[in-house]
Amino acid sequence: MCKVAVMGYGTIGSGVVEVLTTNKAVIAERTGEEVEVKYVLDLRDFPGSPVEKLLVKDYKVIVDDPEVEVVVETMGGVKPAYQFVKECLENGKNVCTSNKELVAAHGPELLQIARDKNVNFLFEASVGGGIPIIRPLTQCLTADVIEEITGILNGTTNFILTKMRDEGADFETVLKEAQELGYAERNPEADVEGYDACRKIAILTSLAYGKQVDYNDIYTEGITKITVEDFKYADSIGATIKLVGTGKMTDGKISAMVTPVMIKAGHPLYTVDDVFNGIYVRGNMLGDSLFYGKGAGKLPTASAVAADVVEAVRNRHNNVPIIWSSDKQHVTDYKDVVNSFFVRAKDTSFDEITKIFGEVTKVDSLVDGETAFTTGKMTEGEFEDKYAKLANAVTRIRLAF
Repeated sequence: MCKVAVMGYGTIGSGVVEVLTTNKAVIAERTGEEVEVKYVLDLRDFPGSPVEKLLVKDYKVIVDDPEVEVVVETMGGVKPAYQFVKECLENGKNVCTSNKELVAAHGPELLQIARDKNVNFLFEASVGGGIPIIRPLTQCLTADVIEEITGILNGTTNFILTKMRDEGADFETVLKEAQELGYAERNPEADVEGYDACRKIAILTSLAYGKQVDYNDIYTEGITKITVEDFKYADSIGATIKLVGTGKMTDGKISAMVTPVMIKAGHPLYTVDDVFNGIYVRGNMLGDSLFYGKGAGKLPTASAVAADVVEAVRNRHNNVPIIWSSDKQHVTDYKDVVNSFFVRAKDTSFDEITKIFGEVTKVDSLVDGETAFTTGKMTEGEFEDKYAKLANAVTRIRLAF
């Protein structure tokens, strides 16, 4: 029998306990032995709950118990999770986590400790919730050169953008609905400003190219400036608007960004709506592939964590290699990244626009007094210089056609 401890009995932690309990027989069949939760770490009391007698309030109880061979961390954040996880690994315990902040900030270090101790640090649920993406990248696609990873990585923002498009409601109205439904936090900044997606694309890009991509180096924009009018324009050119994170290799250089983009019908991510996530991967041998599913939620995320528990039990005395060096991956300055753009401007003639941008494609105006157009490909820096000369610019959105 393998004894497991769960650190954090919130939404995901309680889901992990539920999965391990409900599917106990199936998990035992797949691991070759029973898997039992021995401890649940939380500062709160849960009188009458199934874990009432398993609760501990001192993480050292878990760290110092030689019977516990697998630890699940679902507390979130870096403090105190980092210290707890590090001590567990140093004491020869396998750790499975859903904590994207922890993985993005300390992934290489924790993986190295796991290698040194011949245990595992597993984090499938840190990106994409219940969507399998970490294991495919680290095991199934290791013979490919990954040319691009582009993902809708945040269910909250995807829900908001889908509602704005389908119902013609403004951002603030839909955000309030998302909060009422429990999709958005009371303070939604991490989601709507793109910080959550930034950490996730940092993890994926690090794994794709084997070195540490610092999320602080990733240019990030959120969705707070997207309007109903933007969606009308997008629809007029056969597109929709999504918040995506992208990591790619171009001529041997790595770039990464998180921004809203207009995506045309036919793109693999065009139909990824509501709270669902989609991750598009292009490999030099595989070609295009799409990973799709629920990117958040109690049981989808808990299912991914529980799958890591199964992997850890099977390999608890055998480190499964994950190539992610602590060497820093240089990320190209976003101003050198090439994109094309959709632009709206007020009280500006098409002649004035072409003098600034050169050849562009005019888009039928949907707002009185506006001129809209799409540009050809140019660097972000070139575009910024030209856009600054557009005296009455309204907005710009990148294109992913």
